[in-house]
Amino acid sequence: MKKKLVVLSGAGVSAESGVATFRDAGGLWEGHNVMEVASPEGFRKNPELVLDFYNKRRRQLFEVSPNKAHTTIAGMEDTFDVTVITQNVDDLHERAGSTKVLHLHGELVKARCTQCETAVIDWKGDITIGTLHPKTGKQLRPHIVWFGEAVPAITQAMEIVKQADCLIVIGTSLQVYPAAGLVDYVKPDTPIYYIDPNPAQIPKLCNPLEVIAMKGSVGMEVVKKKMLLK
Repeated sequence: MKKKLVVLSGAGVSAESGVATFRDAGGLWEGHNVMEVASPEGFRKNPELVLDFYNKRRRQLFEVSPNKAHTTIAGMEDTFDVTVITQNVDDLHERAGSTKVLHLHGELVKARCTQCETAVIDWKGDITIGTLHPKTGKQLRPHIVWFGEAVPAITQAMEIVKQADCLIVIGTSLQVYPAAGLVDYVKPDTPIYYIDPNPAQIPKLCNPLEVIAMKGSVGMEVVKKKMLLK
């Protein structure tokens, strides 16, 4: 039986592919206050602005490709039972070949009904005012978890992490909750590899931890070699 490898990935992985990480040092996303473009209140106040913001992000997604970090993670399925839990809303893990990907914060290539959050559909085009869900007939919105909204996949993510024989944390500062709290659900003897060029401190962690201060594409190769030698 293959060992269970869980990968918790963040914006740093996609940044190597040229995907904008949105938030800059001043807390702005592409020049916008985060609450203007990533909250239910922002959508109610100015839906055109919010839809345009995500339309641009979606278009950009089709101009980029998976990088070495994505493909290395996908390739580890040859040896391990790999599940990716990602904070990213792009589809680069899937395009690289990963077969089990759980998106905590939604997906750019999906849309959902504004009146029924479970009415989710695949969507690769723009969404504008008047773009309606084909079944409910109601306005579409991006299938993105905004600030102030629940993270429906977090319970599933907790259960996945509990079963991990090894956890790789890559490209995330572990500052955004509830995703950052997932490391608390790992079994005490489960080793953790933390890959990030500017790794943050992980407080109150009892697990065996190895910090690899490298960008994801290089760090994943290092971890892969270490794991295959065990």
